[in-house]
Amino acid sequence: MRVLVMISLVLASCSSSANGPGYSTRGTVARGAVCGDASIQGTNVGNVPGKLRGCGLDDAVKISSVSGVALSQQSVMDCRTARTLKSWIDKGMKPAVGKRGGGVVRLRVAAHYACRTRNSRRGAKISEHGKGRAIDISAFTLADGSEISVLKHWGSGRKGRILKKMHRSACGPFGTVLGPNSDRHHRDHFHFDTARHRSGSYCR
Repeated sequence: MRVLVMISLVLASCSSSANGPGYSTRGTVARGAVCGDASIQGTNVGNVPGKLRGCGLDDAVKISSVSGVALSQQSVMDCRTARTLKSWIDKGMKPAVGKRGGGVVRLRVAAHYACRTRNSRRGAKISEHGKGRAIDISAFTLADGSEISVLKHWGSGRKGRILKKMHRSACGPFGTVLGPNSDRHHRDHFHFDTARHRSGSYCR
């Protein structure tokens, strides 16, 4: 009888570890997780209608943190964009910052979903923000309370070099990557979106 109990405990333990962190023995995603990923925390929003033709998205999520990094405001997007953001945070942003200041703990989000045209120009095409495929980030708060700001530090010293590494690493995972060198509209933030272009990623 004791042997049977021990076997049952071992099997239960294996089942839990096989599902990975953030999963129960029944294989359900951890509480607060969205997009089927325990490291993407937020809430499911569902359908988001747009006031302009071409805006809106289905199965939207509202993200509060990704891979342990908080967002300054809960940000609405689709799961493809949320997963791409996670990939960039893990493989691009975190390696670029390294151990400086204890690492990034918060992203300052300048914009996420918004039903509008590109750069809010009348008659322009609908922005990727209006499709839930974009996020704008203006600064990175470190664990020691210091900050790396796109506006203040782009092109300046070590923080500027870190920002350029971040920008460069986003090109590929994201379809469009814009920063201070692209135009006056992006002098104070990075624009990332998951649009797909025939010629590959567009990065400026």
